[in-house]
Amino acid sequence: MSTAKNQKWVYLAAVLLVGAGVGYLLFSGLSQNSVYFLNVSEALAMPAEKLSQARLFGTVAEKGVDHDPSAMGVSFFALDKDDPSKAIRVHYQGAVPDTFKPGVEVILEGSFTADTRVFEATTLLTKCPSKYEKNEKGQMRPPGFAG
Repeated sequence: MSTAKNQKWVYLAAVLLVGAGVGYLLFSGLSQNSVYFLNVSEALAMPAEKLSQARLFGTVAEKGVDHDPSAMGVSFFALDKDDPSKAIRVHYQGAVPDTFKPGVEVILEGSFTADTRVFEATTLLTKCPSKYEKNEKGQMRPPGFAG
């Protein structure tokens, strides 16, 4: 009878340890890797201290795009898709995608600098336009393809 009681305590202790370990991993993983995904107006409405790591979605403004000829990178204004009157200045150092141009939608990862009100991007992705269009039968085909 005493061995059965000892086994229950061993199983209970093992279950508690495994549960505590899984809980710790979930808590630490979610808190360290959580990144806000915001459009420009949402980012402007949030306190800067909450934007230490964020993903930003916007459209490249027609004016204010500055390429740095001495180094890879670009500075531009990202406009809100729904309210183009709201904009954030973005600085990006790195390889600029070929599809980057005014009017294109971009996804940026980085952090917001509160004192300068600038988004320092570490990643710049552009949304590619669809290269395919539907024919009369509803099938996808490349543009200019008559088949």
